[in-house]
Amino acid sequence: MAKQIRYVTGLALGIVLGGFSAAAAAAVTPEELARLGADLTPLGAERAGNGDGTIPAWEGGITKPVAGYTPGDHHPDPYAGDPVLYTVTRENMDRYADRLTEGHKALLKSYDSFSMRVFPTRRSASVPQRIYDATLRDAPNARLEEGDNGVAGAVQGIPFPLPKSGVEVVWNHMLRYRGDSVVRNFSIAPVTRGGEFSLVQFREDAYFRYHLPEMTEQALDNILFMFTQKILSPPRLAGQVLLVHETLNQNVENRKAWVYNPGQRRVRRAPNVAFDNPKNGADGLTTSDTLDMYNGSPERYDWKLVGKREMLVPYNSYALHSDQLKYSDILTPLHLNPAHLRYELHRVWVVEGTLKEGTRHIYKRRTFYVDEDTWQIMSVDQYDNRDELWRVSEGHGINYYEVPTYWTTVEVHYDLQLGRYVAIGVNNEDAMYDFSVTYSPADFSTGELRREGRR
Repeated sequence: MAKQIRYVTGLALGIVLGGFSAAAAAAVTPEELARLGADLTPLGAERAGNGDGTIPAWEGGITKPVAGYTPGDHHPDPYAGDPVLYTVTRENMDRYADRLTEGHKALLKSYDSFSMRVFPTRRSASVPQRIYDATLRDAPNARLEEGDNGVAGAVQGIPFPLPKSGVEVVWNHMLRYRGDSVVRNFSIAPVTRGGEFSLVQFREDAYFRYHLPEMTEQALDNILFMFTQKILSPPRLAGQVLLVHETLNQNVENRKAWVYNPGQRRVRRAPNVAFDNPKNGADGLTTSDTLDMYNGSPERYDWKLVGKREMLVPYNSYALHSDQLKYSDILTPLHLNPAHLRYELHRVWVVEGTLKEGTRHIYKRRTFYVDEDTWQIMSVDQYDNRDELWRVSEGHGINYYEVPTYWTTVEVHYDLQLGRYVAIGVNNEDAMYDFSVTYSPADFSTGELRREGRR
């Protein structure tokens, strides 16, 4: 069953094998640009399936809500009738070794209760037509700023649909479409080795300015997106509000963040909401820059584009998303309950980040597995300063087909050394996300933060 590992060839062969830096990357040629929407999808994935048919061709993804869906519902599973093709376990993992990340191999070896149910591959990814159009418009103009610490020449679309460096793939992830605005109610659940957990409940309001219709690079004014996160419970934390303005060119200005503290009834700057600062509510089990699988400045790492591989990754996780489940059904000892997880075979870009000399981070090395169809990071292997695999992250996503956009429904970050994990975004018992809201920059001012904190 095992196959030879397949790496991308042709257009990207030189940079894949050589790991060229972003500075050495050439501009997109007219011939390359002509591939978008032809043999490549509008976002740059290979349109065709693979040779043995285990990955089908992309045919546009889900372009409208499935039957029975009503806005406000948790999203019904369009693939509920799919059979399990096979299950990867500790006992048979060698048979599928070429399709497994190092992190998944470690989870299978560490926990005999962990398994991976593999379903037929469904290329469900889609975004609005205007994002496809913007990607085609941006591709010949997009460029990295000094130190790869920003992007210029792009707005609304994926800047680098024909990536020639690892950092371009990272920026594609950070600039992928997630709607224009959204309200998200969700919980963060740090889980003990024995399976006990306490929820930290959040309301998050996000305003993705980069993707707004008619947005221009000049009007963007370097503010990529804005969001607030308000803690709703437990009582000892309730009322705290975090406000973030994320910048597109972090050479011009770093991320700006403020916190409202209900005890002090004041707003103050929060300079440490970045890099390896502990994620609020996660009990020290993950870092600020792992939210959304990776976020923020890429400046502390050298990024290498390793290649493209066919890998088993979490995908179309509608079962995990279901409001028919309780949190106790999902959050089991050592790992998420495998009975509710779905894995599929997809082509992913493999990107390695190695900590730059003279900088610091608790992760010396990170390996990202980035879906070619969505630019969503699906899985991450994170190594400590002894070069030992320490933490493994998964992004279990769905197509929010009322938008449409493919995004995570649950992120999970496993700490192999502690035998613990944290699940971020669980919302089975909460109201569903609302992508119909509209905002303005005034809704994300420090004055509004003060008012929100007192409500």
